[in-house]
Amino acid sequence: MEVGSRRILHTNVTAHPTADWTLQQFREAIPGGQGYQFLIHDRDSFSSELDEELKRSFGLRVLRTPVRAPKANAYCERLIGTMRRECLDFMIPLNERHLRKTLRSRMAHYTKGRPHSSLGPGIPERMPTLGLPQRHPRHRLPRNCQVRVEDILGGLHHEYWLENCAA
Repeated sequence: MEVGSRRILHTNVTAHPTADWTLQQFREAIPGGQGYQFLIHDRDSFSSELDEELKRSFGLRVLRTPVRAPKANAYCERLIGTMRRECLDFMIPLNERHLRKTLRSRMAHYTKGRPHSSLGPGIPERMPTLGLPQRHPRHRLPRNCQVRVEDILGGLHHEYWLENCAA
C-alpha cells in the first residue's frame, strides 16, 4: 500500500511464504522506475535476506517495525483490520484460490470505490466521470444522468456512480 494515496499496489495469498516468494511479489508490485524510497515491514523469520535483496535490486531503505508494536505500522494494521471486518468476517474462504479471488475483488473496491476519510474524504483511484458535471446541487441529479450500482462480493458491498442516459 502506498501510504500517501492509500492505493493498493499488489495483493496475493500463500500458505507458506518464503523470501523468494515475497521478493517475487515485490517485483510484481514495484516495477522499475517508480521512485519509492522506503519499505516498512514486520520482522519475519526470513526478512534479513529479503532486506538485502530489496536494497540491492530496488534501492529501497528498509524500515523494520519494532517487536510487539502494532502502532508502528498503523497503516497496514488498519488495512488488515478493515479487510477482516468488512470482508472476511462475513465469509469462510474455501481455499487459497477462493481467498485470492475474494481479496482481489475487495482490494479493487478499497482502491476505486471506498471513500477514505484521511483523503478528505476521497478515493485513491477515481473512476472516469464520463463528462459528467463535477459539482451539482445536493439531492438533485442532473437531468441526463442515472445512478448505477455494482455489487461487490456478491452484494456484501456496493459501488455507486452517475452514468449518462441515452438521449
